[in-house]
Amino acid sequence: MKDEHKKKNVGIYGGTFDPVHIGHLMMAEQARQKANLDEVWFVPAACPPHKKGAVASAEDRMTMVEKAVLDHPFFRASAIELKREGPSYTVDTVRKLAQDHPDVQFHLIVGTDMVRDLPRWYKIKEIADIVNFIGLVRPGFILDIDQIPEHIKNRLTLIHNGIQMNLSSTWVREQRAKGNSVRYIVPESVRQYMKEHRLYEP
Repeated sequence: MKDEHKKKNVGIYGGTFDPVHIGHLMMAEQARQKANLDEVWFVPAACPPHKKGAVASAEDRMTMVEKAVLDHPFFRASAIELKREGPSYTVDTVRKLAQDHPDVQFHLIVGTDMVRDLPRWYKIKEIADIVNFIGLVRPGFILDIDQIPEHIKNRLTLIHNGIQMNLSSTWVREQRAKGNSVRYIVPESVRQYMKEHRLYEP
């Protein structure tokens, strides 16, 4: 008998996405498939506490993410952090998402370095009470799982990412500034948007 109260499993993938590129999309797809997620929601950050300000505007970054996920049936773009004033703390985001979507079990998708840093996150215990964690571990990286506290480890699923890709938004911006092509590095719709709006050009 089907459980009508079974929650939907949704991955939260946050970042500045300045700009979004194929590495982001590939990581999200790996998490979706290997963790059996129903959907992945991309959440552009307004002002991450651990990063300097974004280069492109919040509106441009959101539009690029919307274009990047448009053709994927299980990817969505969420402006939840862009609508909130002040620094983007993860605890605020997951708290609001849980309140707005009680029928959803959220899973926070994080990269290798962030898995190691989770114990130092602001209000991490409250975050761990709300969401599960999916850690994408890059090839060759040795993660000492014993260093992760139990309240995090019990909610953590590690996925060994078989894709080795040294690609970053910073690199994409640098190529744009030099006048080099980023075709096939970002989705074509994103490349066209950057070109039309002259984003990251010198």
